[in-house]
Amino acid sequence: MAQARHGRRLLPDVRPLDRFSSIKIKLGVLVTATVTLAAFVTWLGLRNELGPSRTLPLAVVVSVIAVQVIAHGMTAPLREMRTAARAMASGDYSRRVRATSRDEVGQLAQAFNTMAQDLEQLDTLRREMVANVSHELRTPVAALHAQLENMVDGVVAPDQEALRAALDQTERLSRLVTYLLDLSRIEAGAVGLEIADLPVGPFLEEAAAAARPIGAQKDLSFVIDVQPPDLSVPADAERLHQVVTNLLHNAVRHSPAGGEIRLEARRAGSSVVVDVVDQGPGIAPGDRQRVFQRFTRGNVPRTGGESTGGTGLGLAIVRWAVELHGGTVEVADSATGCRMRVTLPGGAAPGRAGGAAARG
Repeated sequence: MAQARHGRRLLPDVRPLDRFSSIKIKLGVLVTATVTLAAFVTWLGLRNELGPSRTLPLAVVVSVIAVQVIAHGMTAPLREMRTAARAMASGDYSRRVRATSRDEVGQLAQAFNTMAQDLEQLDTLRREMVANVSHELRTPVAALHAQLENMVDGVVAPDQEALRAALDQTERLSRLVTYLLDLSRIEAGAVGLEIADLPVGPFLEEAAAAARPIGAQKDLSFVIDVQPPDLSVPADAERLHQVVTNLLHNAVRHSPAGGEIRLEARRAGSSVVVDVVDQGPGIAPGDRQRVFQRFTRGNVPRTGGESTGGTGLGLAIVRWAVELHGGTVEVADSATGCRMRVTLPGGAAPGRAGGAAARG
């Protein structure tokens, strides 16, 4: 490292050959320029009657200095990459290489910068994910610990309400663990689809029936509207159930007491559109893309305020499962509440489809 700094002090970072697009052309130009310079110095020395004993060493020294200066600029990105790689090995992914040439070295420097940026983003995501997972796990565990401790110490009687609160925290913890397992399968690309023709009406009825016990605490009603009634879609029933269940849980969580949740499905051209609509505060337009990122709370009130719960993973799982089907999920415009729209290809069942990794 000290030698590299010393070299940078002695030789300027001159890059006159950056305009050439090939390292072979650069080497050819360098050799030609060096030979020409040596010949010119030799001719100049002989013309001034310095004699061969002086002219030849002078020509060699001048040529070597010229080669060192130009080669120093040519190889500067390689030295920068070496230094940056050592820094990255120590956990510093912020280093970048100055890529000014268009040859193979310049292309390598650009690829190195792209790799460094990707590694920096992955490292940031890893740190954030560890912090978020730790926080998400600590919250229900701490609440469950406090509730059970109060029951054991006799502060709170183990009545129906206390047990229900403990069960809610246990379910939240179980849901988070399930989401994390799904994410690990996504990262490994180890999830495939079993595509079959799925009747939408009975499927949504079954999903609503599973969500009614959760919505009963708020006295919520579920309305299903499928047009036409015999509408079907080629999909993996398990993965699509995961999508609708997560959307229903979000809708229940953010719906006001006594509200209504609608499940609407219709054909739109060659696609099938499924909407889950609640009467909650909705999602601000500026947050509609962000809510599908991991550990981002969904259904943030338009007027601001705290999230009303959730793990911040449900909508990321929804987006992954929908994209696995070749579809899209979005927050659609709605006069009131929140309308989560899932659009799936509605063609004939293509049979078995392979897995794909989630994006983001």
